[in-house]
Amino acid sequence: MATVLYHLGRVSFRWRWFVAVLWIGVLGAVGFASTKASTPADEGFTMPGIESQKAFDLLEQRFPGAAADGASARIVFIAPNGEKVTAAGNKAAIEKLVGSASDGSQVASAVDPFQAKAVSEDGTTAYATVSFKVKADGLTDASKKHLESAIDVARDAGLRVEVGGDALATQPSAGGAAEVIGIAIAAVVLLITFGSMAAAGLPLLTAVIGVGISMTGILALSKAFGLSENTGTLATMLGLACGIDYALFVVSRYREERAKGREPREAAGLAVGTAGSAVVFAGLTVVIALAGLWVVGVPMLTKMGLAAAAAVGVSVLICLTLVPALLGFWPNAVLARGARRDSERHRRKQRRTENGGSRWARIVVRHPLPVLLLGVVGLGAMATPALDLQLGMPGDEAKATSTTERRAYDALAAGFGPGFNGPLTVVVDAKGAPDAETAVATVAKDIAATHGVVSVSPARFNQAGDTAVLAVTPSTAPTDERTKDLVQTIRDERPGIEAKADASFEVTGKTALDIDVAQKVQDSLIPYLAVVVGLAIVLLLLVFRSLLVPLKAAFGFLLSVLAALGAVVAVFQQGHGAQLLGVETTGPIMSMMPIFLVGIVFGLAMDYEVFLVSRMREAYVHGDEPKQAIVSGFRHSARVVVAAALIMMAVFSGFIGAGESMIKMIGFGLAVAVLFDAFVVRMAVVPAVLALLGHKAWYLPRWLDRVLPNVDVEGEKLTARHTAAVPADVLEEPALSR
Repeated sequence: MATVLYHLGRVSFRWRWFVAVLWIGVLGAVGFASTKASTPADEGFTMPGIESQKAFDLLEQRFPGAAADGASARIVFIAPNGEKVTAAGNKAAIEKLVGSASDGSQVASAVDPFQAKAVSEDGTTAYATVSFKVKADGLTDASKKHLESAIDVARDAGLRVEVGGDALATQPSAGGAAEVIGIAIAAVVLLITFGSMAAAGLPLLTAVIGVGISMTGILALSKAFGLSENTGTLATMLGLACGIDYALFVVSRYREERAKGREPREAAGLAVGTAGSAVVFAGLTVVIALAGLWVVGVPMLTKMGLAAAAAVGVSVLICLTLVPALLGFWPNAVLARGARRDSERHRRKQRRTENGGSRWARIVVRHPLPVLLLGVVGLGAMATPALDLQLGMPGDEAKATSTTERRAYDALAAGFGPGFNGPLTVVVDAKGAPDAETAVATVAKDIAATHGVVSVSPARFNQAGDTAVLAVTPSTAPTDERTKDLVQTIRDERPGIEAKADASFEVTGKTALDIDVAQKVQDSLIPYLAVVVGLAIVLLLLVFRSLLVPLKAAFGFLLSVLAALGAVVAVFQQGHGAQLLGVETTGPIMSMMPIFLVGIVFGLAMDYEVFLVSRMREAYVHGDEPKQAIVSGFRHSARVVVAAALIMMAVFSGFIGAGESMIKMIGFGLAVAVLFDAFVVRMAVVPAVLALLGHKAWYLPRWLDRVLPNVDVEGEKLTARHTAAVPADVLEEPALSR
């Protein structure tokens, strides 16, 4: 592989104009296609195979045209201090709003709270539900303005009016200014690392081009594949981080080869042949981790994973072709100022055999056991909060108090009880029952008698009269563990109730759906880990030609991901330092978070493993003793790995400023995971383990050595072929002091 990539780098360097125009053409073509693509329809969240989804599908079938997933607005009225919503003036204002709201062309119904008995016992709170014929993304501006105008009239009458539901929901930002700050920090890190504006700007430029192609491609294909806005956000996050890091490694290796006296085109070829090989395998691990999300069986998650994997793939291709092409345009500009001037100070610096990375490595290899124990115990302590992990799908209660959705949620909880915001929907299928009404009444009566149920609404039948819907109000909040127990209790009691009623029923609704999703994701975690880790171990077996190094890499990943998950639980669930991140309300961790964290962090962890350990392997196969190979690997790559980790942390931290809680949580989790994995696992645990293993770390049975293809990631053939052109004093490595 190294030889193939070497020639690719040389060709890209020579035909730089063609390569640059080609990529610009791709960006323009995909961008043009995205402008012609129509906006994707919101297909909603689906989770095949769970009871909530089956019940929802039954509703769609038995209540045709009812727009069960249409947009809705729950308008909450709170009377001024000392007044009641039933007072003549307040009642008239509410009825006027309901009458005005029902006139909208896209409105299916608007329910008067006084007719529906939707008034709290103390008379201070009431709510009206406005249902629409279309989903939220199908509402026209005219329909929204019409409803907002009616609400403003009620507010002018003296009522406090808040709005929940998705019809007028606040659309969260993806990252905003914080994302820009993250990119700016990445630029500063690059500038400090390289000491050259051109060298710092090149990775940023190529990463932005890659993200531009990926994002416009997602927009162009969004209608055909139903890709959501969050899909693009995740692709942007990973495309930027990986794109910058991959280009960083190639540019760094190019500068290293130029320092050895290589001419520019040859240095570009060697950089792509060596660092580029590591980029290919690092990118493959990320792609495997993201594409493996299909194992979970959630269509939305699969789409997000595949789109992000495609973005990483584009970053790899750009790194292998566009980066050497741009180096061809400015072969000397990316070098440090001293190298361009060939100053005596720079030559002295190049002759140094020690740097911060090698000094740190010497400390670790001299004291491997204490370093290993300290790292493992520290990460284990950070992972402790993960034992208290509670999965769920936070709703309006997790939004900022500045949003009307959150205020509506709090007002309804205060007026009608905490369980009112998360009613369960029971779908009764009485198609085979002798008397459908009697069967439904029996189901409703038995469910109402269940401990933890506050009330059961009157049944709403379909036109055929063979299916009914019941709204069951729990006594506890939607994210409360007791609500989860209640759902399970109702389902456990189902056989007896169905036998008595001679009809079947299923439990659904947002609360039940969230509970089912959390359980399915939890059940999918082990198979997902097995698939992803198994494939990656095979890939790393090819890269390092060792049995123990891939296993050690997987163990280190588990440490970092568990510690990161513990940090997420500590902040977003337990509330430690939550205010510093703008998290106003703590609660269950989003159901998808562990899967996202495992998948993405695994790919990124293997990035650092490949980049760092491949240099150690390179030194080892060239004759260094095991401990000396560790020092040599750190001397060449530690500074760049640290810079890459800081860049990824900066990019991911930018998404902590997102309004969307899922993106905020993912941004924080990934930033912390990179911190743990790069600076604790790869910089401390990995060299400590390798030092303790010695030659055994690189052991591979002869029969397996013969079976495995030799992909030559370290560029051993290239190095042997070109060593003669390098001055001997440049190749010398200091012996490991004892």
